[in-house]
Amino acid sequence: GIISLISLAVLSYERYCTMTRTAEPDTTNYRKTWAGIILSWTYSLLWTLPPLFGWSSYGPEGPGITCSVNWHSKDANNASYIICLFIFCLLIPFAIIVYSYGKLLCAVRQVSSIHRGPGRGREQRILLMVLVMVLCFLLCWLPYAAVALIATFGQPGLITPAASIIPAILAKSSTVYNPIIYVFLNKQVSGTL
Repeated sequence: GIISLISLAVLSYERYCTMTRTAEPDTTNYRKTWAGIILSWTYSLLWTLPPLFGWSSYGPEGPGITCSVNWHSKDANNASYIICLFIFCLLIPFAIIVYSYGKLLCAVRQVSSIHRGPGRGREQRILLMVLVMVLCFLLCWLPYAAVALIATFGQPGLITPAASIIPAILAKSSTVYNPIIYVFLNKQVSGTL
């Protein structure tokens, strides 16, 4: 889950950098691509290893069919880890996504205002794509984060195993949606389908 969140943030920032770059991108240089992949995996690894060394723990999630952080433990050790996960693995990636897509949209609007005409349709497609991606991100991860925070800080038994299944499935399926959104809302790609 964390790798998908961090990857979405890195991809949104890279998309912003690529779209606002004045020079033609060098498609033969994969250094930035590898740096993004290594950064995503390293950051994710740094946030998934602590439970193995005593900062919180892993255990069965929901009805016991998946494994996740122990959301139900009420001790300070566990609560501090969950707060850090919420901040560093949900809020910060979301802020990067909103910043990157917001700046990208501003750049497209600026270019469209200079070059009236077909740029307006492109701006609207990018706006739609950005809104759909951000909404999908929120729809996938906010229910899961809310359930995790309620399970950690709420009354014991407030979140039943059955109630935690759908948010967990939504969160785990989030990696599927961005490629689909990009393919169907990107005119260059969908025109070839």
